[in-house]
Amino acid sequence: MKTLILSTEKVSLGEISKKAAAVFASGGLAAFPTETVYGLGGNGLSEASAAKIYAAKGRPSDNPLILHIGYRDQLPALVEEIPDKAKILMDHFWPGPLTIIFRKSALVPFKTSGGLDTVAVRMPVHPVAQAILRESRLPIAAPSANLSGRPSTTRASHVIEDLDGRVDLIIDDGEVPIGIESTIIDLSVPEPVLLRYGYVKLSEMEELIGPIRVDPAIRAENIISHTGAVDHPKAPGMKYRHYAPKAPLYIVSGEEEDILSKIRCLADKTAGILTFDEHLKVFPEGMCVSVGSIENPEEAAHRLFDALRQFDSLDADRIYAEDMTRHDIGGAIMNRLLKAAGGNVIQAGDDPENKL
Repeated sequence: MKTLILSTEKVSLGEISKKAAAVFASGGLAAFPTETVYGLGGNGLSEASAAKIYAAKGRPSDNPLILHIGYRDQLPALVEEIPDKAKILMDHFWPGPLTIIFRKSALVPFKTSGGLDTVAVRMPVHPVAQAILRESRLPIAAPSANLSGRPSTTRASHVIEDLDGRVDLIIDDGEVPIGIESTIIDLSVPEPVLLRYGYVKLSEMEELIGPIRVDPAIRAENIISHTGAVDHPKAPGMKYRHYAPKAPLYIVSGEEEDILSKIRCLADKTAGILTFDEHLKVFPEGMCVSVGSIENPEEAAHRLFDALRQFDSLDADRIYAEDMTRHDIGGAIMNRLLKAAGGNVIQAGDDPENKL
């Protein structure tokens, strides 16, 4: 397949949105930027398009897709009901990086929902995504535009690396502004449940709608112990290993000085080290990649996936990452790191001679 690549610096947004809408209408696939990560889109009401998405990504077919809409009035046709708590969250966070799970209507095929009777929906705020979605007037199923299991794509170059020749169209808008996927909350059940940490914080939502239960599958301790896995995930990222670079990744946890000492002990010149700006001079050996300042968790979230992909080009044979649990968004960062590491955590207090 020959992939057409259109840059927003060279082609008008009107032309781009018309081209993308035509691709979707014909059953094709287009990768486009959102405020979170790049998405790989297809007609969310077409089983054939959903099948193409799974095939292009190499994604398991029981891993549900998220529907993206350009207008809020598209939602009623896609769901059985819109709970009051959903309306409150939509008023505050739509358009934006929040995905809500509803009970789906018969209009949404089971191929799109991963065989479930629920559907995940969000309304992006990114101007390119909005223009494309509004031009198409279709709900667009759009998981992250990467090969399954690889780090999500935050730059067009990442998308081209993974999907060139696999999709009809790639929209190049450079780097996305947020760099970490949307928060996912399940409101298809009586008690709200957080299914994925993201840019919208748990505390922000609880201030609006009250207590929200955190699904055991995304709790750090269960990812580490491999006890939180689910057979039928209701949201992306709950069952399978995600976000992984090519080299094995290990998270080093504990007190800050112990973490730095442990990584110094473990790392040699062939190892990658995922760290912060303030710690770059601490490591005499290893290929260091920073996610920014330790005082800026939003920057760490923004740079995380790009940093993980950098280790592939550096040919690191293993990667040690500092524990990045900081502030509220630290849960989202650590969730991605733990999934990328397959739950592998080294406690900084362990025997320093234990080099795995």
